[in-house]
Amino acid sequence: MAAEWFVGLMSGTSLDGVDAVLADSEGHDLAFSHQVFAPALRAELLALNRSGPDELHRAALAGNALARVYAKATADVLAQAGVAPTQVRALGAHGQTVRHQPQTHDETGYTCQLLNGALLAELSGIDVVCDLRSRDVAAGGQGAPLVPAFHAARFARPGEDVAVLNLGGIANFSLLPATGPAIGFDCGPGNVLMDQWCQQRRGQAFDSGGAWAAKGRVQPGLLAAALAEPYYALPPPKSTGRDLFDDAWVQRWLAAQATQRWRDEDIAATLAEVTAVTAAQALQRHMPQARRVLVCGGGAHNAHLLMRLGALMGVAVESTASVGMAPDRVEALAFAWLAQAFMARRPGNLPQVTGARGPRVLGALYPAG
Repeated sequence: MAAEWFVGLMSGTSLDGVDAVLADSEGHDLAFSHQVFAPALRAELLALNRSGPDELHRAALAGNALARVYAKATADVLAQAGVAPTQVRALGAHGQTVRHQPQTHDETGYTCQLLNGALLAELSGIDVVCDLRSRDVAAGGQGAPLVPAFHAARFARPGEDVAVLNLGGIANFSLLPATGPAIGFDCGPGNVLMDQWCQQRRGQAFDSGGAWAAKGRVQPGLLAAALAEPYYALPPPKSTGRDLFDDAWVQRWLAAQATQRWRDEDIAATLAEVTAVTAAQALQRHMPQARRVLVCGGGAHNAHLLMRLGALMGVAVESTASVGMAPDRVEALAFAWLAQAFMARRPGNLPQVTGARGPRVLGALYPAG
């Protein structure tokens, strides 16, 4: 039987751009592309995380702009692999989350990922599977995280307790026990607060390798204040995003300690420690027997953060590259896998992770025409 190809497209909380992969039906990636968001689009997506004037109009235009970036990323991976759009069964597109408020307001709540799926189908010539979180929310779930199902399919090992930590803008764990069902949840901020601070104070999108944070000193009182955030004490299922962890959170946190003064690098070091400590506490609480943590996402390149994670967890912390999957490609591969699941009408969620009432086929289809 001829191989089937799927494209996965992911743009996350970090707002750095779109990751695209071309994968076969076995989940092996053939090509990868990263398309950076233009500064104006990034600024608009960041602004749309909060209520503002004429936001319906602006959100619609941002969805169009995202479709064009997604289409460019898709064209790039197809060109690299020499694969025509007509050879691709479907593409799974995450869209850009601008609000994530499940189980609130009216008990169902909502999650909002901007993307004009119809325009993406028109531009790419490929069946588009998007809006992958809403069905889980409709079934009473959080709609997130969705990657644990993919992690379970790709990283679970018989007789071994495997922990996978995705360090995107938000950090989430997939805990794959040697026996029993997988669990997963957002454990707190990943890179989002560190990146925001670096952008504000240094004019750089992120702290490369964590070198700036490594020069600072963690401030115990400031760390304790950050760890008092009620989200950390919530039991799974739980998920979060910029609705909670944003610049306003940082400003409130600092303002509460306004009688003191710190160096910028001390704040950077403390924010890195918040990410490391909350992940380490989550692992200790939910899978203390783990002896290895596989890390994916942009945070896998932050040497300082990985060092702190290893020290706090007391286990081997290593990139998913050690098991044959580049850390920058994992989330995009997950959305290619979710597109494949949708086309087979196979559930893509894990109810024990999201809290949904049961397994659900995730996504909405825009045919290529």
